[in-house]
Amino acid sequence: MKHFILDPHMCAAFGGAFYPTGHSMVMFPNAEDANRVGHQLIDKGFSGDEVYLIPPKTMLAQISPTVRDDADTPLPSAGTDGATVRMYTKLAQEGHTGLLVKTENRAAADRLMEVVRQVPYSVAERYCRLVIEDL
Repeated sequence: MKHFILDPHMCAAFGGAFYPTGHSMVMFPNAEDANRVGHQLIDKGFSGDEVYLIPPKTMLAQISPTVRDDADTPLPSAGTDGATVRMYTKLAQEGHTGLLVKTENRAAADRLMEVVRQVPYSVAERYCRLVIEDL
């Protein structure tokens, strides 16, 4: 499992908001659950290079700044990427920890959620090419 460092390829070309296509983000109220799930995913066949632990401080320092508070002014954005980042920011401020996992297809997302659903989680989103999908 890797510590997260924001890669420019994880941001939308238009607007620059966090949008890691081919990945899923899961937020957990309990940091120990996030860490345990991350290790279980590796045990279930995900590469350690495909699973990133994102503590609240990292979320607030690296992902939150990709969206300004006034990003939807004067016109709302066409997508939900800004609202999604603001949701992650709110959860991180409450102490939630994230896991970003490479899930390039539905089968990988399903395998991810089999493990995630064993513990309480706040939100699970999969970033597809044109849509953010609830898991």
